[in-house]
Amino acid sequence: MEPVLWIVLGVVLAVAELFTATLFLVMFAAGAFAAAIAAALGAPVAAQALVFAAVSALTVVAVRPVIQRHRQSALSGGEEPFGVQAIEGASALVLERVDADSGQVKIDGELWSARSYDGTQVFAPGERVQVIQVKGVTALVWRDDVTGGGPA
Repeated sequence: MEPVLWIVLGVVLAVAELFTATLFLVMFAAGAFAAAIAAALGAPVAAQALVFAAVSALTVVAVRPVIQRHRQSALSGGEEPFGVQAIEGASALVLERVDADSGQVKIDGELWSARSYDGTQVFAPGERVQVIQVKGVTALVWRDDVTGGGPA
């Protein structure tokens, strides 16, 4: 029964990692799977907990920095950014009035909900804006200084 509990814990941690994308919880999931193996081999609960702690700590200390370094070098090494990194800093076209509460912009052919990064700014349809930050599925935008922010 104990291997099943460790496997369930590992799956829960791995699924939680999908929502955080921090590459932290997955290290503990690896520890839980290692503890499940120890439990399946008949190790006592104390040994299982020790295996969980040791494998989790080792992956956090040894594997996570390597993954983080690779991720950083990929972004700074001239490779094309993807995901939110590709959108932040991009230019967008206002499709529906953007203010502090709502709006819609087009970024590289995709429609995004948008809000003004500075709550006092309001952008009319046709204006060009720059994506400053992405929060969830909403782009926070600012007047695009490169194109002057006027109508396109």
